[in-house]
Amino acid sequence: MIKKIFAFSLFDFGETIIGALVYSTFFPLYISQHIDPKIYAVVYGMTFLISFLFALQLGKIADERAKRKHFFIYFVILTAIFCLSLGFTTSLPFISLIIFSLMSISHQQSFVFYNSLLLNFESKGLASGFGVSIGYVGSTIALIFFAKSLNIPEVYYFVGIFFLIFSLPAILFLDNPTVKQEFKIKEILKDKAFMLTILAILSLTEVANTLISMMSIYLKNVYNFENVEIYKVIGFSAIGGILGGVFWGKVSDLIGPGRVFPVGFFLWALLLMILPFTPKNYVLLAGFFAGFSLAHLWTVSRVYIIHNFPKEQVSTRMSFLSLTERVASTIGLFLWSFLLWISSDNYKLSAFLMSFIPLSGFFIFLYSKKKYYST
Repeated sequence: MIKKIFAFSLFDFGETIIGALVYSTFFPLYISQHIDPKIYAVVYGMTFLISFLFALQLGKIADERAKRKHFFIYFVILTAIFCLSLGFTTSLPFISLIIFSLMSISHQQSFVFYNSLLLNFESKGLASGFGVSIGYVGSTIALIFFAKSLNIPEVYYFVGIFFLIFSLPAILFLDNPTVKQEFKIKEILKDKAFMLTILAILSLTEVANTLISMMSIYLKNVYNFENVEIYKVIGFSAIGGILGGVFWGKVSDLIGPGRVFPVGFFLWALLLMILPFTPKNYVLLAGFFAGFSLAHLWTVSRVYIIHNFPKEQVSTRMSFLSLTERVASTIGLFLWSFLLWISSDNYKLSAFLMSFIPLSGFFIFLYSKKKYYST
C-alpha cells in the first residue's frame, strides 16, 4: 500500500512542477510580453471548456470498458510531448499559445483518469492528501532550485522530461480499477444531488484556478514585484500546500470528507477579502494561506465525489469534477477580465469582488446535501 501511495503521489509531484513553472510563472510572464493579458485569459479559459467536452466522452468510454489507466497513460505522453514542443516556438508567440492550449487540454485529460485511479485505495484521504503534499514538494524544489537558473526555452525541456519520469511509477505500479457499467450521460445529468455538488465545487475551483493563472501578473501589477520575488510568493504557497495536503487528508479519513469539505468555502472567501488589504511585507503569508486553501480543495473534493456517488461511473463523475476546473477557469477568467475592465484595471478591487463566489457556493452545497440525504 505504501508503494502504491508513493507511486500515486509522484504523479502529483511532476504535475505540480508543470503548474508552478509553466502555468503560473514562465508562460504567462512570457506571453504577456507579446499578447494582451486579457486575450491570454480568454484563450486559456476556452481550452478548459474544450477539455471538459473531451473528458466527458472519454470518461464514459473508460467506465464502460474499464480502460481508465489506458487513457491515463496516453495523455501523460501527449502532455510531455506538447511541453517539449513549447521550447521550439518561443519566437512565435501565437504558435506557442496554440501548443500551450493543446498541452493544457491533454494535461487535464490525464488528471481526470489519474483521479479515477484513487478508487482502489482504502485510505483515500491519505493517498489524496499525500499526493497533494508531495506535489507541492515538487513545486517548491522547482521554484527554489530551478526557477532562478532556468530560462525559456530550457524550462520547457526540463518540465516535459521530468513530468514523464515522475509519471512512470503510477504507470507501472498502480492497478486499473476493474469496475465497469454501461450507462447514459443523461442519467448523471438528472442526478440533482450530484449536479448541485458540482456547482458548489465550481465556486471554489473558479477562484482557485483564476488565482493560479493570474497570480504572477497580479503580483507584478499590484506590488511591482520582480520575477525573483514572485517565485518566493509561489514558493510559500507551495509550503502551505505541503502542510495542508497531509493535514486535510488525515482529517478527511478521520471524520469524513462530508464534514471537511465545506470548510473550503470560508477559506477562499477569507483569502479574497484580505488579499487587497495585504501589505507588501505580508504577501508571503497570503501566499502560504493560498496554498493551504488549495491543498484543501485538491485533497478533499475528489475524495468527496468517490465517497458519495457511484464508483462504477468514477471517470465520468471525475470528468464533471474536471468541469469545475475547466468551466471554472473559463468563467473565472472571463469574470476576472470583466472586473478588470469595469474597474479600469483595479486588481485589488477585482480580487475583493471575487469573494462573493465561494460564499454563494456554500449555500449551494447546503442545498445539495439536503437533496442528497432526501433521496
